[in-house]
Amino acid sequence: MRATPVPPPRPWYREPWPWILMAGPAAVLAGCVFTIYLAATRYTDPPITEGVTREGLVVRKVPAVRAAPPRVPAPAHPDAPGK
Repeated sequence: MRATPVPPPRPWYREPWPWILMAGPAAVLAGCVFTIYLAATRYTDPPITEGVTREGLVVRKVPAVRAAPPRVPAPAHPDAPGK
């Protein structure tokens, strides 16, 4: 009996399964890179420069100095003695 010739095996990159298995991690990596890009370019917060002091590693807000409101005497009660 003659054996039928066996074709040589295909290289791994010609098979669909390795690409299907690599598609998930590749999509996650692309999403991560895109998220980092968005965070770095569009959603950066400007540094706080007014009303804060830096002491070591702690940033504290300095209370604003406000003028006291003028005191207005309360109206006297109609039944108060002295009127």
